[in-house]
Amino acid sequence: MKFITISYKSIPCGNKILLFFILLLALGCVSNEDMVDNTNGDNQTTAKNNVLLIIADDLGLDATAGYNIGNQKPIMPTLQKLINNGIKFNNVWSNPVCTPTRGTILTGKYGYRTSVLKVDDVLSTSEISIFKNLKNNTNYNSAFIGKWHLSGKPADRNHPNNMGIDYYAGILGGGVPDYFNWTLSKNGQNSNVNQYITSVFTDEAINWITSQNSSWFLCLSYNAPHTPFHLAPTNLHSQGALPSDNMSIEQNPLPYYFSMIEAMDTEIGRLLESIGSDVVNNTTIIFIGDNGTPNQVAQQYNPRRVKGTLYKGGINVPMIVSGNKVIRSNDNDDSLINTTDLYSTVAELCGIENSDVFDSKSFVGLFNSNSSSNTRDFIYSELGNNEYAIRNSTHKYIHFEDGSEALFNLSMNEFERPNLLIQSQLPLSSYDSKNKDELITKLNQIRN
Repeated sequence: MKFITISYKSIPCGNKILLFFILLLALGCVSNEDMVDNTNGDNQTTAKNNVLLIIADDLGLDATAGYNIGNQKPIMPTLQKLINNGIKFNNVWSNPVCTPTRGTILTGKYGYRTSVLKVDDVLSTSEISIFKNLKNNTNYNSAFIGKWHLSGKPADRNHPNNMGIDYYAGILGGGVPDYFNWTLSKNGQNSNVNQYITSVFTDEAINWITSQNSSWFLCLSYNAPHTPFHLAPTNLHSQGALPSDNMSIEQNPLPYYFSMIEAMDTEIGRLLESIGSDVVNNTTIIFIGDNGTPNQVAQQYNPRRVKGTLYKGGINVPMIVSGNKVIRSNDNDDSLINTTDLYSTVAELCGIENSDVFDSKSFVGLFNSNSSSNTRDFIYSELGNNEYAIRNSTHKYIHFEDGSEALFNLSMNEFERPNLLIQSQLPLSSYDSKNKDELITKLNQIRN
């Protein structure tokens, strides 16, 4: 198209007035859609969707608001609001302990492929992390704030940044001995902090988000409610003035555990309030636990079938998705989802096409539909090199390290009773036998 340039000075005075009014009319014909405001809040862009992934440490279904497992619940108004405005997923599988789950989220791969199979294993910097994927394929800014636990022991201070993260602030190891006195690692530099760790992580998240001038992905990885159990600051929870001595905590740890969960929920609420409704409305929020509840505070589950095991109480974790791009509200979803799937889901939310890679399958399609066609037929978890589990919609199979096996009909008992492979339950019905064969076949495909 050729444009004709006319000098403003060459236009007669009377015609200049006429031209002015013509321009006003032209501007009036521009629709609101044509005049897009590219800012959201002070510095936020609306060009693309933001993604906030929040990870809670050692939080099982029995300790999470909104789930029907657990006789007692912490008060979590922030999470409940996310549930009311989004989707609560019921069949999400993690790994039984911290490090391997975090490895699956960052790489979209099962642990046996990355050699991250137990606590303190090191994730190779050669892996294409979710952060490297965004850096290579988008203009998203990224940050990881909170518990890392992927850089070995002693931890490599530069490991998070070497995984493609633009900004890192948190703890490199699996936990802290004291939530009020701990070491903060920030982009390779360490400093001692004497403030409540859950609040400091929240402050870091607020400061980072409000400084962004383009679309962003933030993984906010709280170490709460991981041990040591303690009474959180009183202004952050509803558990009251409990004694703080170790004996009292050991004898009745549940209210202390709840105070830590409620403090985290309060701080998430402060985060969302601080960054403003415009930013929140342009952000997809994913909240997930990294593994099941510790045995000291387990409810309904057998204490020997919680964190650290491949039973339901160890690997079936809460996940709530809310915010931008989530059409369904106050809805439940029974789709089978692996923590590996967060990799592809975040990628798709950030605009990467053909995002299903490695062992990861995006579940963005479930945000506006409950169609099972959007998800998996099987989900998988593992513990170490020789212990693993797989399930379909009705049955679950576990291969234990000693070579023994278990098969459960979940449609008959969600708490995995009885083991259909023990002598008193044999022989298997044709239905159970068919499901066992299917699960083992799929298991062999996955691991080979």
